[in-house]
Amino acid sequence: MTDQEIIGQILQGDLNRYKLLVERYQSIVFRTCMGFLHNKEDADDLTQDIFIQTYQTLSAYKGEASFSTWIYRITVNASLNKLRKSSKNPFLQRLENVFGSEKGKEYNFPVSDAENPETLIIQAERNEWVEKALNSLPEKQRTAIVLSKYDDLSQREIAVIMETTEGAVEALIQRAKANLREKLSALSKKKKN
Repeated sequence: MTDQEIIGQILQGDLNRYKLLVERYQSIVFRTCMGFLHNKEDADDLTQDIFIQTYQTLSAYKGEASFSTWIYRITVNASLNKLRKSSKNPFLQRLENVFGSEKGKEYNFPVSDAENPETLIIQAERNEWVEKALNSLPEKQRTAIVLSKYDDLSQREIAVIMETTEGAVEALIQRAKANLREKLSALSKKKKN
């Protein structure tokens, strides 16, 4: 059953069909949210919010673009809005994730026999550097690189989602990669000093 057929049935009153769209796109939406937010709980929450928003605005979907493009646009915009509205200090958020918050969240470190604590700390530090570098990119570069690397979308698909040309997407990705290399190199040098 195609997305268009499912949407048609939902709009005609078969609301249970919406779960088919959720099942089809949930992992894609979650991965995109993770690419922007770098936090599983926030990405889970935003994924749910996006599916609620999508359901509530489904009648506005005109079919001019594929449903996947439409939901990607909603996901990217919601992720960027969440980042803009986030007033909490990212450092405090990470501390809260590690040590728990008043809400009683737990954080479990993934430990395998092959990993020692030093390896885990080094990996966590590298992840933090990448997160900082990604978050410091201009919005369009961040969007292009997240859709390219986290969701493995083609430049054509990204161009449709971002409503721009493939050439512009290619340039954004190249600039994002160059900026990331520069920022990660600067962080690495800063850490050595």
